[in-house]
Amino acid sequence: MSEEIKEHVETMEDYIDHLDDANPWNIVKRYLEEKTVLHVTISGIVGGGVIAEVEGIRGFIPASRLSLSYVEDLDQYLLSEMDVIVIEADQRNNRLVLSAREILKEQEKKELKKKIEDVKIGSVLKGTVESLKDYGAFIRLENGLSGLVHISEISHTRIKHPKVVLNVGDEVKVKVIGIKEGKISLSIKALEEIKEEEPVDIDVEIPESEDISTSLGDLFKGIKL
Repeated sequence: MSEEIKEHVETMEDYIDHLDDANPWNIVKRYLEEKTVLHVTISGIVGGGVIAEVEGIRGFIPASRLSLSYVEDLDQYLLSEMDVIVIEADQRNNRLVLSAREILKEQEKKELKKKIEDVKIGSVLKGTVESLKDYGAFIRLENGLSGLVHISEISHTRIKHPKVVLNVGDEVKVKVIGIKEGKISLSIKALEEIKEEEPVDIDVEIPESEDISTSLGDLFKGIKL
């Protein structure tokens, strides 16, 4: 290939690239493919969601994609800023859909991981009984995490069901006895003192040998052989 043709081809490629970049839909499609995090401002409220512009294109964020929980009042988001990703880019139908939910989920996952890393085996925490199952009790801890007290770790006395000794809403103290794959194992009985039976103090006066002899003599006195 001659230098002149090569230069012409490179020029055409640059021109095509320029055309691609000049089309905002091509840009947002690239954002979609690369899952690029975009910082946007909410510019309007519509039925079922809010509006934010990306590269001059009107994007729609459904209410279900604004938060990890149900959003009742959309007006609170007006003019607020948030991070989103593109989840749909359809130039033919002029449809651009954005979402903050995936980013919030990732943030929540990182925060949860950090909280679990801060929990140490052997530490004692306060918590509230969240739910009771046949196999144990789930405890909502003071740091916002949840852990399981297996039925065998509730009491030193064997019980058939956690409800025998616990109720939902009860405040309890628990000891962390294990952490595996993000799951926290707790124990209530580890904090209970085992009540050992105290030895009974029987006050018995032991007779002296003389008294024993005398008693035996009295016993056999009236017996004729």
